[in-house]
Amino acid sequence: MAIRLGLGLPQMKQYDIGRDIPAVARAAEELGYESLWVFERVIFPTPTTQGLYGIPGLPWPDSYRSVADPLVSLTLAAAATERARLGTSVLVAPLHMPFQLARSLASLDAASGGRVLAGIGTGWSLDEYAAAAVAPFEKRGEVLDETLDVFAAVWGPDPVAYEGELTTIAPSEVGPKPARPIPVYLAAAGPRAVRRVVDRADGWMPVAQGADQLATAWTGLRELAAERGRERAIEVCVRVNARYTPKPYEGDGRPPFAGSAAQIVEDLVAHAHEGIGEFLLDLQGATRDAEELTDVAAEVYGLARAAGL
Repeated sequence: MAIRLGLGLPQMKQYDIGRDIPAVARAAEELGYESLWVFERVIFPTPTTQGLYGIPGLPWPDSYRSVADPLVSLTLAAAATERARLGTSVLVAPLHMPFQLARSLASLDAASGGRVLAGIGTGWSLDEYAAAAVAPFEKRGEVLDETLDVFAAVWGPDPVAYEGELTTIAPSEVGPKPARPIPVYLAAAGPRAVRRVVDRADGWMPVAQGADQLATAWTGLRELAAERGRERAIEVCVRVNARYTPKPYEGDGRPPFAGSAAQIVEDLVAHAHEGIGEFLLDLQGATRDAEELTDVAAEVYGLARAAGL
């Protein structure tokens, strides 16, 4: 069975979000992409407290200076499409009140006919936490756990009741309900986060940073699942932050997923380990406008399917 391919929607500052998100969503669905995805960045601090991904000295990309709200973006895509699944990769859980996030996702799933995939994580930006978080950075794991609890309660049968650190729901009817149980995927790398994937999630969302690294992490997660008696299969959607260039990358030391469409597909093939169900291709950072993004997405899709993915 072919690996599913998903496409990141144009949320960055070079795009006209009201026009480009629906247009790219429709085009991607027509091309054959099976899912459409959004990510979350809420501010661009100047200067930053920390480097990109928390790595000292690594600059934030200029395209992060303006990133459209993920749920607004996904709603635009939902209205413009019929079949493609609608995913978040990822929502930073502690930047949202759990109850409100649960209701928003449920409403979107009901409105789209059961197409939402809820990818969530804890994030890494201290500046974003200072601006928007509902709890300190040190409590990010507890907030994520409560968010998962609230999802289960709000999306489950009425009456809904819950009491936690951030959320208290008196016995109530809460609707609309999702059209079907919304799959929850978690971004996770550390030991505690990986255990949470095994114990609580439907899927795992790693970032592709090298074929060998991905294979090692996936093997470790499966071994942990076996140790903890996890019977249900864990879906895997690999996020690919591609750095597309019109001409092939030349020279030694090419980073994964940097270069031409053919080189990006070459890396997809290398990362297509057994059990990987989906690749999310985020191409928007290196394209100038929606027309170029659509053209590149079409070229990558065609080459990927021709390569047997």
